[in-house]
Amino acid sequence: MNKNILKTGVQEFIKNNCNADIVSVLLKKQQFNGVSQKELVEQLEAKKKSQNKLPTWFATEQIYYPNKLNIEQTSSEITAQYKADLVSGKSLIDITGGLGIDSYFFAKKIAQIIHCELDQKLSKITSYNAKILDTKNIKFEAQNGIDFLKNSDTKFDWIYADPSRRNEAKEKVFLLKDCLPNIPLELDTLFHKADNILIKTSPLLDIAQGISELKFVKEIHVVAVKNEVKELLWILEKSFEGELKVKTVNLQKEAKQIFDFILSEEKTTTSELGTPGNYLYEPNAAILKSGGFKTISATFGLTKFHEHSHLYSLDKLIDFPGRIFHIQETLPYNKKTMVQFKGSKVNVTTRNFSETVATLRKKYKLKDGGDTYLFFTRDLNSNLIVIRCTKIYKV
Repeated sequence: MNKNILKTGVQEFIKNNCNADIVSVLLKKQQFNGVSQKELVEQLEAKKKSQNKLPTWFATEQIYYPNKLNIEQTSSEITAQYKADLVSGKSLIDITGGLGIDSYFFAKKIAQIIHCELDQKLSKITSYNAKILDTKNIKFEAQNGIDFLKNSDTKFDWIYADPSRRNEAKEKVFLLKDCLPNIPLELDTLFHKADNILIKTSPLLDIAQGISELKFVKEIHVVAVKNEVKELLWILEKSFEGELKVKTVNLQKEAKQIFDFILSEEKTTTSELGTPGNYLYEPNAAILKSGGFKTISATFGLTKFHEHSHLYSLDKLIDFPGRIFHIQETLPYNKKTMVQFKGSKVNVTTRNFSETVATLRKKYKLKDGGDTYLFFTRDLNSNLIVIRCTKIYKV
C-alpha cells in the first residue's frame, strides 16, 4: 500500500475525477508527491468500477482500491448479501479471501471470520478497508487458506471458498479440479475442519460436472442479477445423503424471482407439449441455467412448444419467474412471413432455431428495439415458426 494515496488532496482528486479521461490523466506530469500517475489511474479505474457493484465501498471515504482486475473478479454486494443469508453459526473461514466483500457480509451474520489471502498486498488492503468500514470481527491471515486450515486446531461452523478460475499459467479454466485451490482434491481436509462448506464457482461450470467433482452436495444455488447468471453456489454438508435441491434466484432492483426444485424430480417429470396459446412464458436465466425445464412446466401447468425449445405457453395470465408475453400470432418461418417484418424495429429471440439472432437481423434488416417481440423457434412437430408478441410488464 502506498499511504500517500490516502492523503486528503489525492483522495479529493480521486473522488472528483472518477469519470475523467484515463489516458489524459496518465499522460500528465506527476500531480502528487509520492503518487505516480499510474497509481492515480489505478485508483480512478477501480473506484469507477465499484460504483454499481460495490456501492458501500464507493460511498465510503478513505477506501484504498486494489487494481481493477480485483474489482472485476470479486463478488458484488448484492450477491455477497445473498451468500451471507445461507450461513449461520459462530465461526467461518474464507480460504480465498480476495478483496473481502463476501467476508464483510459474512461478518454481519457470524461472530468470528478468518480471511485468508495469499497475495500479501491485497490482504493488507482488505484489512485496512475493513477498519475504514468499522468491521471488527474479521481476522486477516496473509497466507494460503488450505495451509492455514491444515495447521489449525480450530473446527469451524463454515468454510467458504471462491477458487480462482485461472491456473498457474494465468489461463482461464472452468473445471473445479483446474481452479486454485483444487477443491475436489482438498475436500477431505475441508470436511475435517468443518461440517458445512459453501463454494462459489463460475456460472459457466456445467452443473452435472460440478456434482461429479464434489461430494455431499446438499444444495446448488443459481444466482442471477437482472437476468444474468453471476454465480453458482454449492452447499456441501458432511455425510449428506438426502435429495439434492436446486434453488434459483433472479435478484432484481425491488424484488427477486425464486424457483426451487428437487434434482431427481426433474429427471422423472414429463412436459406436456402443445401449440402456443394466449401467453408465452420465458423462464429467467437462472432457471434456464439450472436445467429445470420439465419441473417449471409441471409446477405452473404450462405446455411446452418443443422438447428442446424451453419456451412455454398458457391461455391464462399467471405470476411467473421470468418474462411474459401476449401472443399476437404464430406464423410459419418462411420468406413470405418475413416480408412484413423486413426493415422493422423489433426485439429478436431464438430458441432451438436454425439461425442466430445476428443472422436474422442481417438477413431481414431488422432494427433493434420497439414494442414488438419476435420469437424464432420450433413447434411440437419441429417445424420452424415465428411468434409475434408484446411484452407484459406486470401480472
